[in-house]
Amino acid sequence: MTTVRAGRTAARKSGRGAEGPRRHGRTAALFLAPFLLLFAALYLAPIAYTVHESLYRMQRSGLGLTAPTQAFAGLGNYATALGDPEFRGALLRVLLIGVVQVPVMLLLALVLALLLDARSTLFKRFFRLAFFLPYALPGVVGAIMWSYLVAPGLSPITAAAEHLGLHLDLTSDGMLGATIGNMLTWGWTGYNMLILHSALQSIPPEVGEAALMDGCSAFGVAWRIKVPMIRPALVLTTVFSIIGTAQLYNEPAILHNVAPNLSSTYTPIYAAYNAVDAGDFNLAATQSVVLAVLAFALSFGFLKLVQRRGVAR
Repeated sequence: MTTVRAGRTAARKSGRGAEGPRRHGRTAALFLAPFLLLFAALYLAPIAYTVHESLYRMQRSGLGLTAPTQAFAGLGNYATALGDPEFRGALLRVLLIGVVQVPVMLLLALVLALLLDARSTLFKRFFRLAFFLPYALPGVVGAIMWSYLVAPGLSPITAAAEHLGLHLDLTSDGMLGATIGNMLTWGWTGYNMLILHSALQSIPPEVGEAALMDGCSAFGVAWRIKVPMIRPALVLTTVFSIIGTAQLYNEPAILHNVAPNLSSTYTPIYAAYNAVDAGDFNLAATQSVVLAVLAFALSFGFLKLVQRRGVAR
């Protein structure tokens, strides 16, 4: 009798044990369902639709009096986009801006974060807010402000250069890249500084104190101890900066008002916007897919490079 009861009790316990993980799994799925639905509707579905549209083109017959029909183009749109010298130039232009501007911006953000993290720095709250303030302004507002600062005839920068006997045109073809890079650096340095400074705050102060007691200089503590310990934050900000540079649009679009020599295909996003404005949605979708693939390749390549160097060390 006792054996039978023990067997029934063990069976109930085993059933409850098997039911527990299932119940937890259903609860987790219930909580994740809203996010997954929104993610699929607002992220995956637009991507799939864009890829689908890039494989078709609008075909018109006769004198164009009939409604156009959508015909399958395969990779034809990609050949057209990559065969366009202006679009290739836009891709190369964004790549060159990123190669120069992203390292400069992150180095400046790192220096500012280290200065804020130093014990001897005064008025830390004020400087942290001052460094972050450019990012707090809307990007379009910042671009409009800089467009007046660099506009020929209005720029105080060029006026000051004229007093020194220098003819400086910040909207010339040779200076447009530097001007846009400066606008990006001004707007995003504070954002990256805040991420790096938050990572520095997580380092125990005892680590730096021990290094100072061992004879390490303040610069040595910052470069040899703090910077390696915030390596994940540096990688994160670099990836975000690569993706953000690939999506460059606001600055050239606003700057075009004071620099008519700036091409309407200066960046890939700018070119895709013009394709939409011209009614060629399939070409715009193709250019967007090409840009997305490029941003993914650069980001993934950087992550793999960092991972290999980390393993090598």
